[in-house]
Amino acid sequence: MTLVQLEYIVAVDTYRSFVGAAEKCFVTQPTLSMQVQKLEEMLNVKIFDRSKQPVVPTEIGAQLIEQARVILQESHKIKEIISSQQQDVVGELKVGIIPTVAPYLLPRVISGMMERFPDLKLLIWEYTTEDIIHHLKTGVLDCGILATPLADNSISESPLYYENFVTYISKNSKLYKKKAIDPDDLDDENIWLLNEGHCMRSQVLNICRSTKDSRLQGLTYNTGSVETLIRMVDVNNGATLLPELALAELSAKQLSKVRYFKSPEPVREISLVTHKNFIKKRMLNALREEILSVIPKTMKQKKKKDVVGI
Repeated sequence: MTLVQLEYIVAVDTYRSFVGAAEKCFVTQPTLSMQVQKLEEMLNVKIFDRSKQPVVPTEIGAQLIEQARVILQESHKIKEIISSQQQDVVGELKVGIIPTVAPYLLPRVISGMMERFPDLKLLIWEYTTEDIIHHLKTGVLDCGILATPLADNSISESPLYYENFVTYISKNSKLYKKKAIDPDDLDDENIWLLNEGHCMRSQVLNICRSTKDSRLQGLTYNTGSVETLIRMVDVNNGATLLPELALAELSAKQLSKVRYFKSPEPVREISLVTHKNFIKKRMLNALREEILSVIPKTMKQKKKKDVVGI
């Protein structure tokens, strides 16, 4: 039994395809299949049910793959021990980030990371919260940047900052003349929302529980873009809720439509999350420090703020 064979069965389980697993492992599909078959013959068990598409592990195969993940995690700690002694931030860090954070945070962070740590390779994907959690558990991602708390015992959360939700209101709304908004004020307002699957949609609904979705006659609009929500308010009236960091992208005219909530202001807690067995501590700390360096001090404090659940 070799670590390479264990990496191959984990890859097949992750991508549910021998072809896909071979591509990710940078080997040919026959080479990967042969090594998996050798492992099965040595253990005298079938690890995968090849009659099904996508490929799925057998019952005993699933147990073996789970243990293989643990073994691989432990083996990677050897490199991490050496790296920690060398005081270097080197290697590859695979990061997942939710789309409602990515465009407002990453541009401020990436250039600094690349300049400070030239030997660090960042691989970044935008995913929903559900996908990030799944990929952390399967080892596809090393860490995630998303809204918490998650209430998942297998995930470790390290809060980074607390970002206000603000309202973005059409000039034709009766709320436009208000200086500050109470959540109850939104009860009769049509609210443009992100589509299902985005945690920010759930948070907005938690802030204004009795709010109705904005719907033009004959239209159901599904979007994962905060920028699209802003445009819909500009053109079609109604209101939406925005994360505070998005305000840096607005024009002076658009900023005139922004209203903050009355205290305690609803906020989302943005955290750096990892699987409980995560080992690339030096890389993670470097990313955390870079993020905190670009976040305003006021957003690092939780006092007088109401963290909205997901």
